[in-house]
Amino acid sequence: MNQNEMLALYENSGALLTGHFVLSSGRHSARYLQSALVLEQPQNSTQLAQQLVNLVQGEAIDLVVAPALGGLIIGYEVARLLNKPFIFTERKEGEMQLRRGFTIASGARVLVVEDVITTGGSVRECMAVVKACGGVPFQVVAVVDRAPDAEGRFDVPHQTAITMQVETYTAEACPLCAAGTLPAVKPGSRGHA
Repeated sequence: MNQNEMLALYENSGALLTGHFVLSSGRHSARYLQSALVLEQPQNSTQLAQQLVNLVQGEAIDLVVAPALGGLIIGYEVARLLNKPFIFTERKEGEMQLRRGFTIASGARVLVVEDVITTGGSVRECMAVVKACGGVPFQVVAVVDRAPDAEGRFDVPHQTAITMQVETYTAEACPLCAAGTLPAVKPGSRGHA
């Protein structure tokens, strides 16, 4: 699949939204990608996960980890295609952590998978948990990068299947807030609807 075909999956699923959104990073945007609407169809999940598997560098992967909530479906599907175990990090009281009895062996080579990256905050938090548990994050793969020009987000190689330059703003500098015509909607996964 090429990037246009992958974006068509989002568009055909009604997952490429236009409006006034507060992203999970707290930044505002006029566009939002709701990956859950694409990934609810197993064939879409498999097709997108295969694109991520094609981006994985090297063979020595011990474990696939994704930050909840956005990375769960695509992370699991990547792990399934790689035939590797899958676990996830999740927030409890605002802090990303490993729960549910999940463990990471010391020195395990960990592939971190996410659905959509903007600032990379959830991925960095996930990687910090992996490191604190003794794992070694070696690569990040994601379906979409909304800020492909951002430098230095991660200290490991990272690649995405789709790159889109989506403008984001602080709440104070948001032209949508200044216009006051559209209320801000919080569709993200950090405790928002």
